[in-house]
Amino acid sequence: MAASDILLIHPLLGKTDAWSGYLVDGELQPGGSGEAIRCLIESQLLGKFNSQHPWLIQANLLDPANHALDQRIIPQFSAADKPDGTNAKPQPETGFREAKRQLAVKVGPRDKLPATGAWDYLLIGVGHARTLPPYSLLGLSSRTIVVATDIQTHGDHHWAKENYCSLHTTEFLLTRVDKADKADITRVKLLKILALIAADADTASLDEVLRHESKLSYSLLRLVNSAANALRTPITSISQAINLLGRRQLQRWVQLLVYADPNNAQQPNPLLQKAAARGRLMEILSSRVALQQNIEILGDEAFMVGSFSLLDVLLHMSIGEVVQQLTLPDSVKMALLGHRGVLGQLLKLVIAAETRDTALAASLLGNLPLSAAEHVEAQLEALIWAEKVNVPGEAKN
Repeated sequence: MAASDILLIHPLLGKTDAWSGYLVDGELQPGGSGEAIRCLIESQLLGKFNSQHPWLIQANLLDPANHALDQRIIPQFSAADKPDGTNAKPQPETGFREAKRQLAVKVGPRDKLPATGAWDYLLIGVGHARTLPPYSLLGLSSRTIVVATDIQTHGDHHWAKENYCSLHTTEFLLTRVDKADKADITRVKLLKILALIAADADTASLDEVLRHESKLSYSLLRLVNSAANALRTPITSISQAINLLGRRQLQRWVQLLVYADPNNAQQPNPLLQKAAARGRLMEILSSRVALQQNIEILGDEAFMVGSFSLLDVLLHMSIGEVVQQLTLPDSVKMALLGHRGVLGQLLKLVIAAETRDTALAASLLGNLPLSAAEHVEAQLEALIWAEKVNVPGEAKN
């Protein structure tokens, strides 16, 4: 595939830190087939996402004449591309406005803020937003949905939520929260449980450990039930979870449980969902690569790599220190410690995509036996799965 043919999907957080929209960017080779964007806008998987959540997509990737576009798809323009000193509109914008579609505009520090209501969505970097006069965003937010981008710190995240930004990006999740050096006892215990599972401990041993950790057991059961939609009755005990789901599925939930906050279980945890999305995406991509290359499918190992790859952020430890405490397959160690092997390359691709390094992501994807459409479809499947990993009763935007 062409190195520049790639589409990246990023969840947007709302006021409650639940996923409340999606920001899509990418690059399509001039004169190319547009395989990636066509896969996205025509995918039946879109119907499985919340119908109220917008999809902000670069306007240059969309065709104004396509009147069959899902109404959730919001063409995004850049204020820097608009003509200076004139009221003329670029032709694509005119086409979308004539079709009465909602539109988004991205402004930079040198761009004049648009009039209130001129656009349905305004994308603005949080650094730029913080330099604006007081109440500038308040006026805009009365008729425009403000989307804060480039949120690199938890402080910026808090500021955006408190200052009229309805949606915001998630770069800050890859940075550690400043806190005391005291170890998180709950998560240390979870690492011990993970070590038992990795060492293939028997079911009785696992049940015994979890039985004495009431908060962990409670959180685990809530997490399992949140995604086990196919079950007619809720799972009410660890032994029942093991019997119904099997050790393989239980291991996955424990891997994700390490990111949950047992003391604040009613609140959305975006880091948990990012870990879930990484794990599921790694699993899907690894299976497709395995089929293409006729090699052993490493689905479980791939999920483990994805879900464990954020433990350094969570535990304030290096990934090497985390790996030392667990008995992991060599393929998982290689991927986590040095991005080596097939799983290591997939993890590198996932990280490049999340950090919006489009050029690197496109290059890495070009070296894998995956098409642009397969990559888009895998992202959609992973996001659908991860979106379900919420505790019951969680607030929705």
